[in-house]
Amino acid sequence: MSDPHPDSAVTRDLILGGRVVLNQPKKGYRAGVDPVFLAAAVPARPGQSALDLGCGVGAAALCLGARVPGLRLAGLEREPGYAELARQNAQENAQDFSIFEGDLAAMPAALRQMSFDHVFANPPYFRRDQSVRADHAAREAAMGEETPLAAWVAAAARRCKPRGTVTFVHRTERLPDLLSAFQACLGSLVVKPLIPRQGRESQLCLVQGRKEGRAAFRLAHGLVVHDGLRHERDGTDYTPDAANILGAAAALEM
Repeated sequence: MSDPHPDSAVTRDLILGGRVVLNQPKKGYRAGVDPVFLAAAVPARPGQSALDLGCGVGAAALCLGARVPGLRLAGLEREPGYAELARQNAQENAQDFSIFEGDLAAMPAALRQMSFDHVFANPPYFRRDQSVRADHAAREAAMGEETPLAAWVAAAARRCKPRGTVTFVHRTERLPDLLSAFQACLGSLVVKPLIPRQGRESQLCLVQGRKEGRAAFRLAHGLVVHDGLRHERDGTDYTPDAANILGAAAALEM
């Protein structure tokens, strides 16, 4: 197994309350809570199929597979080292998870022939014309936007079956761009803010649309992630709803 970056070691971590084993680089991009919330928001049912665009080491897809049994999972990842770790993670977690290597703008031919009940993504968050590049190459690849959001959404919609869903997690400041992209090819849009603490502004949000959906736009009640007005003690201080999602594999209702 090759590391995603020559100077990185690989750690073996447990997420989703120990339900998912995740081998990931010690340096560079490491999965946080964002892919767990993303996976929790995908309304998959047993026997369906789901595609994770830019899957990294597979955190979101594996969390979805741990919550919903019997899924056919696929992931697209352009970084060979991360794709290799995703394959290892799929095997170690005994999940039906196929990894395709390639770029979003030039998907492998086999993947272009497939369609899915659900497509989801955690695209790079930061426009580099408005932010500073990361020092670590792998982290920069995961966090710095090269492909426009509209291209991510269009690619997801193309791989989605009629009446299927597309779900993204992204920074709330990019919501105007996301909504514009979703409205161009999807309907029945729902936005759910993720709120760090009561009284704080949302920094992340989930956006979901349905292919050929016709329902009116809906702004869902936000999920407050942490208890209290500030961090006051060591350890986690998740709200009960957030703790059920992150530790007990509960679904996140949009």
